[in-house]
Amino acid sequence: MEGSLLDASEAYAKSLDEKAELTKFREEFYLQKDHYYMDGNSLGLLSKRAEETLLNSLEDWKRYGIDGWMGGKQPWFSLSEKIAGMLTPLVGAKEEEVMVTGSITVNIHQLIATFYKPVGKRKKILADELTFPSDIYALQSQLRLKNLDPVEDLIRVKSRDGRTLNEEDIIAAMTDEVAIILLPSVLYRSGQLLDMELLTHKAHKRGIIIGFDLAHSIGAMPHELHDWGVDFAVWCNYKYLNGGPGSVGGLFVHEKQLGILSGPGLGGWFGSKKEKQFDMEHVLTPAETAGAFQIGTPHILSLAPILGSLEIFQEAGIENIRRKSLSLTRYMMELMDYELREMGFSITNPMDDRFRGGHVSLEHKEAARICKALKENKVTPDFRAPNVIRLAPIALYTSYHDVWKTVQILKTIMIEEQYKQFSNEREVVA
Repeated sequence: MEGSLLDASEAYAKSLDEKAELTKFREEFYLQKDHYYMDGNSLGLLSKRAEETLLNSLEDWKRYGIDGWMGGKQPWFSLSEKIAGMLTPLVGAKEEEVMVTGSITVNIHQLIATFYKPVGKRKKILADELTFPSDIYALQSQLRLKNLDPVEDLIRVKSRDGRTLNEEDIIAAMTDEVAIILLPSVLYRSGQLLDMELLTHKAHKRGIIIGFDLAHSIGAMPHELHDWGVDFAVWCNYKYLNGGPGSVGGLFVHEKQLGILSGPGLGGWFGSKKEKQFDMEHVLTPAETAGAFQIGTPHILSLAPILGSLEIFQEAGIENIRRKSLSLTRYMMELMDYELREMGFSITNPMDDRFRGGHVSLEHKEAARICKALKENKVTPDFRAPNVIRLAPIALYTSYHDVWKTVQILKTIMIEEQYKQFSNEREVVA
């Protein structure tokens, strides 16, 4: 790591907070005193508004019982559609193209079952070797269901450096054998942001359907899925969007696809046209919107917190969030560059703002035990095997001073060799 600093003082960090955007939203979240939470890219913190909308749904259940489906403060029957409408500005979509339902993996199964139609030699699925394992498991399952080979018929684009993907390599792999593509928007380890618009354009030139997993970009940066022509996308709402542990996920299907699809690959009664659903017919009349891709009854108590959280995003503005996120990660990297020199660390996420997601990826051979030492010192990091420490300063609730303190604590851990009291093995939940 080579030096590049500004001003590494605590006073400078505090001065940045005095003139920073979005600082008022910090008061919206439940933050622990003298604790530095840097894992919002895995699970966002609870906001007071998310708590309130969850309590509203509990109150509706308590007061109305089954009549909560159509009555109360937050009627459950249309809650998914209401939240989907609030999400559309974050993904750059029309309201009919978005639905809040399922989880990332369930939604991958749903959309691959819908769009993957192997014919002749065009039967392969294109992914990459750095994507999150659950996505690969789902794709392998879909291949098996079609009696295809999950080894031969799943192409995984190789990484040149083990950390990032070269878009030229992805495009080169778009052969006439590929039927469908699923890629991450941001790589979960290195934080590399892929050019979704370019990749979509190149896929469509070759007649290939393409979708993206937005797990590490949704809520951290703007998207223009409709204008880019992306065929489909999936995401979770519990990371940057602060919807709560295991909260309901989301999906996008472009209107051009909605117009030609006969229905979802996996049918279920909540995918019905709303006015037809309770006719109880044995022939599904699917919704004409992305609502068709719902399967089962919405998980109301996992939906409700998203409603309150998204109110904050509406007020803050995703462009402002992206601008502050980039500033926080840039500041963190500059501090690390200055303070952690000669300590065996490597910053392995893209340094260029255009290609960086919302977290900093720090590699060290002792990463697992360093993460344990950070937790002992009231810093919550995220470990990813084999040697990655992920740190995510979140625009809505992380201060520049929090970043400064985190780097100082990390420096002290290394100087005092505090990490040596721990084993260099991950915990069960890393």
